[in-house]
Amino acid sequence: MTTATFPATAELPSGAGQTLHEARFAVARRPLAAVTGAEIQAPLIQGGSVRYANLDYGASAPALSVVSAYLNEILPYYASVHRGAGYASQISTSVYENARSIVRDFVGGRPDDSVIFTRNTTDSLNLLAGCLPVADGSHTGEVLYLDIEHHANLLPWQSVPHRSVIAAPTLAATLELLRGELAYGGVSLLAVTGASNVTGEILPIRALAALAHEFGARIVVDAAQLAPHRRINIAADGIDYLAFSGHKLYAPFGAGVLVGRPDWLDAGTPHLAGGGAVQDARIDTVSWTTGPARHEGGSPNVLGAAALARATQVIADLDAEQWHAHENAIRSFLVEGLARIDGVRVHQIFSDSASFDAPAGTGPGTGTIGVVNFSLEGYDAGLVAAYLSAEHGIGLRDGRFCAHPLLRRLGLPSGSLRASFGLGSRLEDAERLLAGIQDLRRTGLGWDYVVDAGRWVPSNDTRSYPHWAPNTPGTAGAAPCTLD
Repeated sequence: MTTATFPATAELPSGAGQTLHEARFAVARRPLAAVTGAEIQAPLIQGGSVRYANLDYGASAPALSVVSAYLNEILPYYASVHRGAGYASQISTSVYENARSIVRDFVGGRPDDSVIFTRNTTDSLNLLAGCLPVADGSHTGEVLYLDIEHHANLLPWQSVPHRSVIAAPTLAATLELLRGELAYGGVSLLAVTGASNVTGEILPIRALAALAHEFGARIVVDAAQLAPHRRINIAADGIDYLAFSGHKLYAPFGAGVLVGRPDWLDAGTPHLAGGGAVQDARIDTVSWTTGPARHEGGSPNVLGAAALARATQVIADLDAEQWHAHENAIRSFLVEGLARIDGVRVHQIFSDSASFDAPAGTGPGTGTIGVVNFSLEGYDAGLVAAYLSAEHGIGLRDGRFCAHPLLRRLGLPSGSLRASFGLGSRLEDAERLLAGIQDLRRTGLGWDYVVDAGRWVPSNDTRSYPHWAPNTPGTAGAAPCTLD
């Protein structure tokens, strides 16, 4: 165990502690949609409890209440799919297969696009990596990607021919760098994120797709962060492949999806060799099927796919203007409030991300989603996160966010803090975060903290978990991704 050492606190600038009450923030006073667990109480280390302020939507979003109710409705009919003649099996098969159509419609898919259910975005992109075109035993092209990617859209390509590009300080210059690499030739696939999981900055997907197609390449978009915050249209945006996860889209039970052109997928190596993926199997030979079943060997995650599909229906019915106004109000409030606190720095990748204009005819500019990345001078990010959780009942993410190359380039090799929010968030969550950081700057930590199993935790923590959960707060340890 390592005992924390605490830096001297700094005085707040005049007006930093004042709550902003401008009318433009009123739209975010209430959640935009009901989510399960919105009113759970978090015990405080100093005693008492407070409503848990969930500012970690970017890791896993809480289930929409509508989705929870839907799952309770269909759960009695849960059964194995595709090969069962029984009543429950037939219903489950119908729910599972109908989920493909719902998801395809949600992302504006082409009629012939395959919709393959996976475990998550990482699984989807690994699946696609196994389906890249091969001729005479060798890949016919390289995968091109930026250094800003989440590991899900970085590591799968390292096992195939690839090229990486270090993103420029602006989006405009980054597009020119990608143009140069594509013009050089030999690229079969451009792999990009829809929105950075670190900073929330949105990339100009339609412009990137047009650029890839100009040079004979296809494009895959990691939409794990984008799909819960913005509408996507595969056909209109020119996207060839799209991957996203249910657990970030208000749907529990761990399903992901890959949507895209079927030719590569039907010719690629089956992602999971097993039952349901074959036309015929012998003792030492096999004939694989085509379509989604080729990559969905074994019993599929019926409830995960159903939850994901139901969540997309809820999001598709949102009023886009109200949706974005709610999210933008919380983000603006938080960014402006952080700017008023001495020693806080908000991080971004591109200096023009808020005002970038895509080339004419290639769609709108970019912007940001409900993600704010920041650091507090003099404090380890993990210590700040532990303090906010223990003393203020606030949950947010700290570490390197499975984007190590980007964090190093941002000058944050040991990590930073990320607040993320969505449909179930309210302005009060951001107010509490700002108040917690202001208290830390004014008076310092109110408790002693130690490093245990790689994570900062309160010393002598007597708080308890619910009766059905292991009563071991703070001992889960740190994932290797958080360590340098």
